[in-house]
Amino acid sequence: MPYFDTASSAPLHPVARQALLAALDEGWADPARLHREGRRAGLLLDAAREAAAEAVGCRPDELTFTPSGTRAVHTGISGALAGRRRVGRHLVVSSVEHSSVLHSAAAHEAEGGSVSEVAVDRSGAVSAADWAKALRADTALACLQSANHEVGTEQPVAEVAEVCREAGVPLLVDAAQSLGRAPVPGGWSLLVGSAHKWGGPSGVGLLAVRKGVRFAPRGPVDERESGRAAGFENIPAIVAAAASLRAVRAGAEAEAARLRVLVDRIRSRVPELVPDVEVVGDPVRRLPHLVTFSCLYVDGEALLHELDRAGFSVSSGSSCTSSTLTPSHVLRAMGVLSEGNVRVSLPDGTRDEEVDDFLEALPRAVAEVRARLGAPSSAAPSPAPAASLVVDALGKRCPIPVIELAKVIGEVPVGGTVTVLSDDEAARLDIPAWCAMREQEYVGEEPAGRGSAHVVRRLV
Repeated sequence: MPYFDTASSAPLHPVARQALLAALDEGWADPARLHREGRRAGLLLDAAREAAAEAVGCRPDELTFTPSGTRAVHTGISGALAGRRRVGRHLVVSSVEHSSVLHSAAAHEAEGGSVSEVAVDRSGAVSAADWAKALRADTALACLQSANHEVGTEQPVAEVAEVCREAGVPLLVDAAQSLGRAPVPGGWSLLVGSAHKWGGPSGVGLLAVRKGVRFAPRGPVDERESGRAAGFENIPAIVAAAASLRAVRAGAEAEAARLRVLVDRIRSRVPELVPDVEVVGDPVRRLPHLVTFSCLYVDGEALLHELDRAGFSVSSGSSCTSSTLTPSHVLRAMGVLSEGNVRVSLPDGTRDEEVDDFLEALPRAVAEVRARLGAPSSAAPSPAPAASLVVDALGKRCPIPVIELAKVIGEVPVGGTVTVLSDDEAARLDIPAWCAMREQEYVGEEPAGRGSAHVVRRLV
């Protein structure tokens, strides 16, 4: 059964497994002790730190191992903000950062700090010019991911880092998705990563802080990991993480070139095989193994179940897969379709035939879900005399409001309007996206007694 969800977590690399088993026998003792077992564990920890530091391009004493990538993010942001509190309490992030960054930003705001989000274009990338406008005299820290976790778009880290350098603002780079797959971007002041993204064991993150960056750890600390990660180090997992990072980097360039060809095949073939699909993310400046697309008139969770039954494990940023019933903040920031969203992230070693099998299964899965939801056919009904119609989709969730709109748009004459009443948060994103795909005019959103009224004018 092909596993196509490495953006969430990669399978354990064989080198990681070997290193983990060996370190379980050799690295169980306290590395802070002076006895033979402690010295042996300490040597393993030091060797792992040196290997990880070489991989990310920093000094070993600049790198800290944390219990997770999320903890690395939280520690990095809170420590940098605390260390530069005399400068100010302003934080700059992009609108498509990982939730761990946005959660840290929200906590900072709750404590009285201020946050600015830099918008992205339709491909999901920020511009250095917009970033420069967001920086202020009281900006203490800026955060930018190396590549987006949902759509794969690579960010202009080098350009943004130069803008931050000129302004004297440290830049934290979340490299969780790119470590082991692409070169580490330069210019960063702090960098974070997560081992389970590159084939290491879960429960290991890394935080690198350049010398000279003011940093003050928040919360209780102890003598371990420079006071930045309290508690006994999980040495076997750390050793396995460092060993696997070195291993994947050794073959990253060749594997990236091979996977990019497979992803290009998916990007080009999906719109040919499935009608009403939007492939999102930058087609060129992107991670080599990841592709994301959204399907009109499709419930994302239902589609994932269909693909799972067909033998394919994929992920989604669709609002329909979330218990909050709100669209993915990444897709919303990009202004692209969120319903029926599928993220395919290929593991190393993916075979051509596995991709071909996926492309064969996908159209059947989409057709099954659309038929179940009563999605409209491509043939439009004859226009009715009414110049406007109202569709009551209150209480109905993604993708039903869009389906109901599509069913009746042909019943008004060109120039006529359809008003969709909806209290679904995703409608704010998906109805305008549908209009763009169908060359209709999204007039706008108006307040209604319950929910909102989305007005669409028929152009074709």
